[in-house]
Amino acid sequence: MTEVGLVAGGGSTEGTRTAEAVRRVSELGRSMGSATVMFHTQVAERLGVSPTDHKCLDLVVQARVPITAGRLAELSGLSTGAVTGVVDRLERAGFVRRVRDPQDRRKVLVEPTGTHVRIATGLFDGVRRGVAELVAQYDERQLAAVEGFLETMTEVLRRETARLGELPPATRR
Repeated sequence: MTEVGLVAGGGSTEGTRTAEAVRRVSELGRSMGSATVMFHTQVAERLGVSPTDHKCLDLVVQARVPITAGRLAELSGLSTGAVTGVVDRLERAGFVRRVRDPQDRRKVLVEPTGTHVRIATGLFDGVRRGVAELVAQYDERQLAAVEGFLETMTEVLRRETARLGELPPATRR
């Protein structure tokens, strides 16, 4: 509630409306975030990897070109040491391979092998159908608003992930 109170400013009708919208969107975002994490946990289990390893594999795939472990660390918010372990596990599972950078042979790149596609085929079919059905319900203007919100919120989350990564870990009391 404190964050919402800060956004509301003053107590004006506009401030109250804004605070209520922030509360609703935050609540729905949290709910969607939880559902997304639980879905991807199930996908990871089907692939035989941890949820973190699965999402790092997804980041490698989304890059569309081989990337360095350092870039994967930036994208994931994980330390470079943690990413080394992730890449080791994904390589053992056959989902990625390390290759030499053709421009700089001293660098090692990480690229997907495509093995995950064979295993994951079908796991995302229901979500793809659901998205298609949902998108069909909106006009172009509404879709542009949804896309803009999702793009901007993704950047907010990436920025906050990086910020949190710079903080010291919590200690047990």
